[in-house]
Amino acid sequence: MNSKKRMLLLISFILTLLMAQHYFRSGQERELQLSEWFKPRRRPDILTVTSWLAPVLWEGTFSRQALQRHYRGRNLTVGLVVFAPTRSADGHLERFLRSAITHFMPGQRVVFYLILDSFVDPPDMQPSPLQSFQILMVGERWWWPDLDLMGLQVLREHLLGHITDEVDFLFSTASNLVFQGDFGLETLGTSVAQLHAWWYFQNNQSFPYERRPSSAAYIPFGQGDFYYGSAIVGGLPRQVLALVQECLQGMRQDLESRLNSTYEKHLNKYFFLHRPSKLLSPEYGWDAKFNLPPQVLYVKVAQDPRVV
Repeated sequence: MNSKKRMLLLISFILTLLMAQHYFRSGQERELQLSEWFKPRRRPDILTVTSWLAPVLWEGTFSRQALQRHYRGRNLTVGLVVFAPTRSADGHLERFLRSAITHFMPGQRVVFYLILDSFVDPPDMQPSPLQSFQILMVGERWWWPDLDLMGLQVLREHLLGHITDEVDFLFSTASNLVFQGDFGLETLGTSVAQLHAWWYFQNNQSFPYERRPSSAAYIPFGQGDFYYGSAIVGGLPRQVLALVQECLQGMRQDLESRLNSTYEKHLNKYFFLHRPSKLLSPEYGWDAKFNLPPQVLYVKVAQDPRVV
């Protein structure tokens, strides 16, 4: 009798294990293969894949339909953080938000996080039912004379406090941008970097990396893949947090050493050490001061030409 009970218990355990394996396997989301949505051969005139096999997004290289099919029903929430100090908020924050409401992740649930250093009401506009605003105030304990350092510190605190639990993907942008075309599902990735609109077309020997060995942002001559812009960074929230924390640490170290090194240079050092999984071409941050080269077919995001 005891042996029969043991046998029944063993069979029951095996059946339970098999059912659990089937449940968890069927519950897992199928990973989208790069070949299903990314078509680099459609643009033979430009670099579409890096040496470490990360896609470089240009118009014509991706299938919006394949991406929409994959993400349909996933109930994604994407965050967009913008740091707008008071002295610049009145100048272009409204234009930024109006363009983002229309073009940033259309059809997806979006949370706009506005980091302000004094209370500024969001412009009078009507977001869609899928969109919401959160105002993140800069308190006195966060005040730094360097605005980039202050913005990063505030972002770090809110990432640790709540943002990582509220969104599936997160982008941090400058407020002097204007979305002119859809910034959509093709941009989602683990770690997303933006190719600098000007330096992408220059010789890599002339990249303005930090060249002082005493700086935490130091990159030796002859090394480095691209020069990345600081206007847009993104990825999984934990990856954005890692980037923010490493840049903060480096910027503080340089301040203590009385070195004046910019956030953008520390950002480039971060991506030098931790290569991004997806790159946004200059179409996602074109500087209106420059004439369009033939490689740029469609400007999706532009720097506001009225901002000096």
